[in-house]
Amino acid sequence: MSLTIEIKDAKGTKAGTFDLPAEIFDVQVNVPLIHQVVTAQLNAARAGTAKTKNRGEVSGGGKKPFKQKGTGRARQGSTRSPNQRHGGVAQGPVPRKYDERTPKKMIKAALTGVLSDRARNERIHIVSTIVESVNSKAAIAAVRQFSDRRRVLVVLAHGEEASWRSLRNEEDLHLIRQDQLNAYDVVVADDLVFSKKAITDFVAGPSKGKSVTARAFESELEEALSLIHI
Repeated sequence: MSLTIEIKDAKGTKAGTFDLPAEIFDVQVNVPLIHQVVTAQLNAARAGTAKTKNRGEVSGGGKKPFKQKGTGRARQGSTRSPNQRHGGVAQGPVPRKYDERTPKKMIKAALTGVLSDRARNERIHIVSTIVESVNSKAAIAAVRQFSDRRRVLVVLAHGEEASWRSLRNEEDLHLIRQDQLNAYDVVVADDLVFSKKAITDFVAGPSKGKSVTARAFESELEEALSLIHI
C-alpha cells in the first residue's frame, strides 16, 4: 500500500505525483515512543554547564561570625553556611550530561510514526523545484502555496543551494536536509514541504558502499562555522 500525493511546481501547477511508501508514511503511531525519543533529543541538546558554589567553595574564612552564647541569636559556625548572606548553595546544580542512549530502531520508529501522522492528515507536500536561482520572494511564495500555518518545515536535498539561500532568513520556515530529518522537527512543524529531490533521496535512504564520498556545500560550511563562532 502507498499514499499518492500531487507534486506541484513553484506556481501551483500540478507537475506529477509521488507514491509515499507505506513502510515510512503509513505505520502505526506509537505516542509514548515518540515522546521518549523527542525528550531524549531535547535532553541531549542541553549544555549541562549550570554550576553553583557550595560552602566549601565560596570565599570566606572558617571563623565563627559571633560567639556561641550570650548574644541571643541562633548559633552559627561559619560565614560560608548556606543560611548566611554570600554563603554557599546547598544541593545546587553541578555540571552533568543529560544525554541518554536511544537505540537506532527507536529513533527510526519515532520518525516514521510522526511522518505517518502528518501524511494521514494531509500535512505533507511536495514541490518540484522551489527556485532555480536565489530569489527569496519567489521561494517563500512557492512554499506558502501549500499552507498558511505558522510553522513549516522545508526539507531540501544536498545541492539545492539556491532554495536554501532564498529561505534561510524566513522566520517561520525551518530548513533541514533530507538526511537530517528527525522526529522533533516533524512534531513541532505544522506542515512539511519536501522538494522532489529531497523526498526521492529520503525514501531511497543513505548511500552505501566504498564509492560514497562526503561533500560539504557552501551553505553547510557557513552553518558549521557559525556554530563554532569563527
